[in-house]
Amino acid sequence: MTPSEKQVLDEGGIERALARIAHEILERNQGMDNLTLVGIRSRGVFLAERLQKKLSEIEKKEIPIGILDITLYRDDLSEIGPKAELHETNIPFNLKGKIVILVDDVLFTGRTIRAALDGLIDFGRPKAIQLAVLVDRGHRELPIKADYVGKNVPTSFQDKVIIRLKETDGKDEAVISGGGKL
Repeated sequence: MTPSEKQVLDEGGIERALARIAHEILERNQGMDNLTLVGIRSRGVFLAERLQKKLSEIEKKEIPIGILDITLYRDDLSEIGPKAELHETNIPFNLKGKIVILVDDVLFTGRTIRAALDGLIDFGRPKAIQLAVLVDRGHRELPIKADYVGKNVPTSFQDKVIIRLKETDGKDEAVISGGGKL
């Protein structure tokens, strides 16, 4: 963490948030029947894998998991241009009749989730799609709301919310950095 960053979740906070989200998912859906997880690349995938583990530990059965790359569904693709990197999407199950828990790290404007919804629908028509995010920072530009939130973090539009995970960064934390007053 740098001096210009304020930690809003530490390793324990992230684990507690994911445990709470797992319990909320099970309670809302009355178990795991017809549930699937789909993580949005990149950190959403790691959070989905952690949720999969927690849900399986609680219910003593496996929940299918998929990976969604939203690059081609972004509404700013023309601005990114040739720099856009495509990664594999892997949804190895039929979505028909399933309740898909879409997992991402930060909910901000809602544009990533809009792109993810478009991408999911290309794989079939699920019964329902629910959204789980580790951090909701507000400033929505689209009418999108998470069903499960690890932590609501008030930010200025200029702030950045940075999620660091062991799988990619060697440690778990969520920090606010940048333009607003910390």
